[in-house]
Amino acid sequence: MKEITIYTQPDCPPCEITKRFLSEYGFSYTAKDIKKDQNARNDLINKYQSFSTPTIVIGEEVITGFDLERLKDVLDIKE
Repeated sequence: MKEITIYTQPDCPPCEITKRFLSEYGFSYTAKDIKKDQNARNDLINKYQSFSTPTIVIGEEVITGFDLERLKDVLDIKE
């Protein structure tokens, strides 16, 4: 299983939807709050060239925003 990290922040509805989606499919993840964790904010901007949440990192894949089809594809979810 690939490691999943979600860069999130308070009052971010798409972040909550992403976390709920992953939980419903049984995926565990690490949530990093960019408002509380300066290192996470720096990684989001400098390492992943993203300025928005959620940004989901799955292995080497980086998904910016809640992109349901891309999440399903990267996580190999068939419906």
